[in-house]
Amino acid sequence: MKIGLYFGTFNPIHVGHLIIANHMAEHSDLDQVWMVVTPHNPLKKKSTLLDDFHRLHMVHLATEDFPKLKPSDIEFKLSQPNYTVNTLVHLEEKFPKHEFSLIMGEDNLKSLHKWKNYEVILQNHDIYVYPRISSEADTSLKGELAQQNLELKNHPKVHLIDAPIVEISSTFIRKSIKEGKNIQPLLPAKVWEYIDHNNFYKK
Repeated sequence: MKIGLYFGTFNPIHVGHLIIANHMAEHSDLDQVWMVVTPHNPLKKKSTLLDDFHRLHMVHLATEDFPKLKPSDIEFKLSQPNYTVNTLVHLEEKFPKHEFSLIMGEDNLKSLHKWKNYEVILQNHDIYVYPRISSEADTSLKGELAQQNLELKNHPKVHLIDAPIVEISSTFIRKSIKEGKNIQPLLPAKVWEYIDHNNFYKK
């Protein structure tokens, strides 16, 4: 089975995440997309990051009607700080019959060369890239960096997927909830109910 790994803090998961994940599951050769919830890094200040359990539970609520989308807490069991290359090794050992690929936005592809052992990841795993609206900083890429970005985009393991461009951020959702705005259309109904019931993000 071919599994796409979609990493995120999902703080909270919103309809933008679901649109991308479902598009990848339905319009690429992936059989499933696993929503990998990134655990709280104990070395970093917690700030507005909800506990791991709550963020994972919201992913469960959001994906229960999508059989091709699965929540994953695989990184909860790994030592922190963790690197994607280590997660991939762990998953391959645990699920030897699955083939794992990464799902990332175009903005993350631009910084892939900064990842630990990124050459190993590219050598062993496909990467499915969804489009993002480029910022001015991205359009001014020059010289070596621009060449590196072009080489990554043209890499045989990198697949650019014509997915919808979704510019919804969890940061915007948290800020809006704190300000008392109605953001229900941006969240799956069950996720909104869970957040509202628990008074999350209001402080």
